[in-house]
Amino acid sequence: MSHAPHAELLAALRAALGDAHVLTHDDPGADLAAWEQDWRKRARGRALAVARPGSTAEVAAVVKACAAAGVSIVPQGGNTGLVVGSVPDDSGTQVVLSLTRMNAVRGIDAANLTMTVEAGCVLQNLQDAAEQAGFLLPLSLAAEGSCTIGGNLATNAGGTQVVRYGNARELCLGLEVVTAQGEVWHGLSGLRKDNTGYDLRDLFIGSEGTLGVITAATLKLYPLPAAQLTAWAAVPGLQAAVDLLGLAHRQLGAGLTGFEVMGQFALSLVDKHFPQLRTPLWRESPYCVLLENSDSESETHARDQFERLLETAFAQGLVSDAVVAESLAQARGLWHVRESIPLAQAEEGLNIKHDISIPVSTIPAFCAETDALLEREVPGVRLVNFGHLGDGNLHYNVQAPEGGDAKKFLLEQESRVNGLVFDAVARYHGSISAEHGVGSLKAAHLPHYKDPVALALMRAIKQALDPDQVMNPGRVLHTP
Repeated sequence: MSHAPHAELLAALRAALGDAHVLTHDDPGADLAAWEQDWRKRARGRALAVARPGSTAEVAAVVKACAAAGVSIVPQGGNTGLVVGSVPDDSGTQVVLSLTRMNAVRGIDAANLTMTVEAGCVLQNLQDAAEQAGFLLPLSLAAEGSCTIGGNLATNAGGTQVVRYGNARELCLGLEVVTAQGEVWHGLSGLRKDNTGYDLRDLFIGSEGTLGVITAATLKLYPLPAAQLTAWAAVPGLQAAVDLLGLAHRQLGAGLTGFEVMGQFALSLVDKHFPQLRTPLWRESPYCVLLENSDSESETHARDQFERLLETAFAQGLVSDAVVAESLAQARGLWHVRESIPLAQAEEGLNIKHDISIPVSTIPAFCAETDALLEREVPGVRLVNFGHLGDGNLHYNVQAPEGGDAKKFLLEQESRVNGLVFDAVARYHGSISAEHGVGSLKAAHLPHYKDPVALALMRAIKQALDPDQVMNPGRVLHTP
């Protein structure tokens, strides 16, 4: 299919990037599926072109050319998002701006405990680069082998160590951004104190590419822990898990770097589809908890702390059984079980995903109420509840009834199930998106659950920074 009206734009993009880095459907043997289809295969769009800049100057050139042509841009990193926020629509008129060629570590400042990196760097590669320099980059999530730091920052990614180190937002000290007009904001200072007005960094983090394109970032580093131990504990219920979290905070302090909760059905799916992982303790308990203790002294000190914690937890009836990993391989195995829950869900069939946050203190009541509500309103529904209890983030997912038509279930029930869950989240003063973002999947829901004054401010910011709707239109802020 030819896009004659856009021939001038395509020529400008090729002049800026080189022919090899501007991909279109008209190219011989072209297959743009990797850029046009989202990770969950829920949406497949059609791009006018995929532009692959190799520098900030080239990103700016692409944005300027698209803005001049009145063509909107969809910034994209590793395309691992879960809310359909980084793929084009089906109009064939949008340019996908892929940042994956921009993958350089620009520098590590050991004294300042920072690293400055380009947006297309794969997260795991940055973790490795930090470790080789003797430091810890604590951002860690299931997609770290393919997600990129630009996407992590654009969605304010969370992951398994938020309880100690915070979301991506808390780990970023500076940004380099190409604005919707193609100008470059050089904000990579790495300062921990800069009280000179509005915090533009925090404005772009979490904006999902709707305000500008993050091209580089300065990230916080931490000393590598002397020891890192993992324990897996069976708990009699969610209230016991919350009480155990409080006990772990008191006894481990800043050493508590991970606290995950996993429901029995979620773990049964891992056992069913990945029996080689040998999921521990799940048959005897409604929930299991995964704890991580990072110690600055020694492994002996860390193990003593863990043993005291578990002794107290057993005495208080918070834990019915537990295992402490005896080696790094065992620890990785336990984390692999936790990270395999989404894959096991996919193997079981289509499901409805929810990424919600609730005040930790009210999670047991929320789950009791919402579990009962869904079981009453949607007979046969199966609840896959797991997530980052340490920071109040649950992946409260809904699997179709066993033996039923999962596609039919989603078609008939997804909207209703979302409404029931989101309304319950609102009653408990929570958020319908804890770490995945809004994208286009939740954009229409946001006006029902976001404070109207906050929404008006967000729209005003979008209008001020991107009045021509060049940057990722229809994402975050719904356009009816």
